[in-house]
Amino acid sequence: MSVSAAQSSALAWIENARDGLSEDCARIFSYGEPAWREYRSAEWYVERLRAEGFTVEEGSGGMPTAFCAEWSNGAGPVVGMYAEYDAVPGNCQAAVVREAPRDGLSAYAAGHTDPHSALGISGLGGLLATKAAMEQHGIKGGLRFTGEPAEKVRGSKPIHAAKGYYDGLAGMLSFHPFYMLPMCNTVRWDTHCGAAYSMIYRFICDAPHLFGASDGAPIPQSHSDIRAPGANDALVMMYSQARMLRDTMLPNVGGWSISESIISTGQATADNLPAGLAELQYMMRVPTVEMAESVSARLDALAESVAAQTGCRVERHWVCKSRPGLANHAMANVVWEQIQQVGAPVWDTGAKALMKQVQENCGVTADDDPILPACETLISPQNAEAILRESLPPNQRNSTSDDYTDMTWHAPTARFYIARPALKGGPYPSWAMNALGGMPQTIDPMVQVAAKVLACSALRLMEDEGARAATQSEFQRRKAEHDIPPLCDYPSPHGFKWPEYVQTSRGEDWHIPKLETK
Repeated sequence: MSVSAAQSSALAWIENARDGLSEDCARIFSYGEPAWREYRSAEWYVERLRAEGFTVEEGSGGMPTAFCAEWSNGAGPVVGMYAEYDAVPGNCQAAVVREAPRDGLSAYAAGHTDPHSALGISGLGGLLATKAAMEQHGIKGGLRFTGEPAEKVRGSKPIHAAKGYYDGLAGMLSFHPFYMLPMCNTVRWDTHCGAAYSMIYRFICDAPHLFGASDGAPIPQSHSDIRAPGANDALVMMYSQARMLRDTMLPNVGGWSISESIISTGQATADNLPAGLAELQYMMRVPTVEMAESVSARLDALAESVAAQTGCRVERHWVCKSRPGLANHAMANVVWEQIQQVGAPVWDTGAKALMKQVQENCGVTADDDPILPACETLISPQNAEAILRESLPPNQRNSTSDDYTDMTWHAPTARFYIARPALKGGPYPSWAMNALGGMPQTIDPMVQVAAKVLACSALRLMEDEGARAATQSEFQRRKAEHDIPPLCDYPSPHGFKWPEYVQTSRGEDWHIPKLETK
């Protein structure tokens, strides 16, 4: 299909904005703010979008670092895009060819891994190019751009979905940097991501004096007197016993996984006193909601048992309930046509020279052409689907996990992947990929291609009434066959002790200070 005049204008806009988008990407990468604590990143997007003529709601869905921006060029279809901008604790990496944290920070601080810094700026570039083309060519319609914090804990999208932020869209364009083969420079076809549940179990020991006590018992005079084990013991028991239970939580099929994280502590140093508070977060990734409910029930029962044994009470707080994804072939075809028009990213000799230096600093012999071949080629959605299905049971409809899936139940959605720089050979330590995601020479080719695909796809939906009708008809049919209403029945969990940067007499630091070495 030929490129329209409006699409040509959008492509030219992105080319002309190359340097600015590169600077913006580097800025968000340098912030490296983790889930629910993306203060500077969200503020930057809000200010930028307002300067570009968008009406912006800050704190959308009750989430302080979320937003929803809207712009209209008159009555017509509205297309959705979004930014993610959260980083991952324990992955602080500078945009350099060697392993090194960003200046002044501990290696345990947060850093961009996927990288969401480039994901968000790709979205912004595609959005602004679409807006410019709509204005230049008089295309009626609107744009909606949501700021999605805490993706790494599946935070915002289930909440935005339940509160209606994706309703009424002609289409939602969901881009993510490539992170697994064969999903590279392609669009998901049938097998979309599965369900994800995450919760925090908070153990509270607020009456340790009653543990084993009798009426009229004297004040204990010795550290050998009976006392409540406390919240730390509850956390350790929950952690270890849940691991022992894993083999019986679900059948050994379906590619499901569960991981945990210790969130915060309420110890009384190392004195002989029970810890008053401990929190343990679980994240499960499963193909179906039914499997998530099954695992949740086992964890709930275990938590109650552990609390009773340790003189605690337990609270369960939801972090996310995310639905599995709903396919839309018509939307996938719209985006796949644009990917073919734009082509795969291309890395020049300067970028590849940096990649070779990364290889050498990882102890790997540098390759003359260091980039993974799949990064510079396209694969059709159908061929990628066939490869993906090779390792899955025939009856498994969904696989792996990502919270874009909640969007698929509210608007026709395409999920596509453009190659980020990845190296041949290996294995490589995580810092290598993180660094390549921050160096402008290596990450900018992906940003350019993704922004172009987003803009061209949005304009295709705006200009082609037949394409809109086909995507909407398929959306309504599939949803009617297997509808799953929003699962979110909880408030934004931003109030927990999530890892974050702090301001100290030393300046800004990570909540785990940089360790001094002898």
